[in-house]
Amino acid sequence: MSVPFTDIKSFYIDGEWVLPTQGYEPIINPATEEIIGEAPLAGRAELELALAAARQAFDDGPWPTLPMAERITAVKRLRAAILAREERIKQLLIAEVGAAQLLLNSAQFKGAIEAIDYAIGLAEKLQPHGTPIELKPNPFDPAGGDILAAGMVVQEPYGVVVGITPYNYPFLLNIVKAVPALLTGNTVVIKPSQFTPFSALLLGEVIVEAELPRGVLSVVNGGPEVGAMLTEDPRVDLVTFTGSDKVGQAILHQSAGTLKKVHLELGGKSAMIVRHDADLLKAAGTAAFSMSMHAGQGCALLTRYLVHNSIRPAFVETVKAVLSQFKIGNPADPSVMVGPLIRESARQKTEQYVQIGLDAGATLVAGGRRPAHLERGFFHEPTLFDNVDNASRLAQEEVFGPIGVVIGFDSDEEAIRMANDSKFGLSGAVMSADRATAYRMALRLRTGGVSINGGTGDFFVKAPFGGYKHSGIGRELGKDWLNEFLLEKSITYPIG
Repeated sequence: MSVPFTDIKSFYIDGEWVLPTQGYEPIINPATEEIIGEAPLAGRAELELALAAARQAFDDGPWPTLPMAERITAVKRLRAAILAREERIKQLLIAEVGAAQLLLNSAQFKGAIEAIDYAIGLAEKLQPHGTPIELKPNPFDPAGGDILAAGMVVQEPYGVVVGITPYNYPFLLNIVKAVPALLTGNTVVIKPSQFTPFSALLLGEVIVEAELPRGVLSVVNGGPEVGAMLTEDPRVDLVTFTGSDKVGQAILHQSAGTLKKVHLELGGKSAMIVRHDADLLKAAGTAAFSMSMHAGQGCALLTRYLVHNSIRPAFVETVKAVLSQFKIGNPADPSVMVGPLIRESARQKTEQYVQIGLDAGATLVAGGRRPAHLERGFFHEPTLFDNVDNASRLAQEEVFGPIGVVIGFDSDEEAIRMANDSKFGLSGAVMSADRATAYRMALRLRTGGVSINGGTGDFFVKAPFGGYKHSGIGRELGKDWLNEFLLEKSITYPIG
């Protein structure tokens, strides 16, 4: 099957289409293993062009000093150009990412549009603010009168922003990194995952149609060495990265020499506490959907289920029953709930963790293998384990595949302690009929977000997203989102 616009053969850099110096790399559909196109690969030459253009556009161009209203108008043109390509982008996300169509009307595509709209709304409210006026003794003339002092606090863009995005939600995250940076006056270079480059490269034609100034937004594609060159470069002022904690650690090391700001949205092993009084069907449905959604390829997915022992057997059987209703297959079929993992290496990693669980004595309840009816594609059945030790590798390490684990508890204190016993702290959940107790427990969970009884049930741009500990540094979305891309400058003066 051919997919629209996978014939992109060049990068859009500094207002021009640039042919690659490093050749091309085939990109495959993870559900069919068919090649959907060949993506250009960047080297030092393309990075030099992109960084020089971004630097010049920031240092010498009008973009950082434009009135906010003009930058908002430009981003609205970008939004319109994206919407004009909605069906093409959705088809690409199915073929390149393996995204089930259910997710296209949520975070994968619709969420990107919601994020643009929310960022525009935040940008419209940004304005300088004054400092409190106060009387201060004159340090140079103690015998003289007091000074009436005041000041203003203004916000300014950092400069050149590099956004490094992963393969699981590529279009959304390209937007989530580029749009707030652009609105606040920064210039941007996006480096996507090598597995899903077309979700970023297509922005070239969107940039052209939106008539963004030269150098303001560029896209380069390549492997880890390209990312390292970008994060180490002194011309870059801010790096925003989404991915694993191991790569996040590497980026911190790479950027340390130039002391640039680094924003990291990293992994998770998020726990859902199911109290004795929880709605069993809702809790089990939430667990089944979370561990299966996008084949488990989501950093904030709930994959550790801490269940009160009085209802644990019923919970396990209900999750198993729900999982049996999920259709696995090519997400080109709109009835498919569970699509493929991104590559064979990701499926093999999932299989390794299945064996790790079995070797540790956990009870395999459902799944645990490749679907017998699918000969092509990187599929793995949603897999549920019971009787899991919270200290085990299966309970502590991020799989990034469709595996959920059930761990029993007898008291709320025990559940909170086990939930917090993790190097990660991205998300969490509490299921309980006693909403006040659930709220008190949520306050004690050391995570960046907690949902109670299902939360909002969907991608929610108004809530800040990010984590504690190994789950990252900084926040995306929420009311302070744009501040991640702004520096504060105080200007003080005497007024009397």
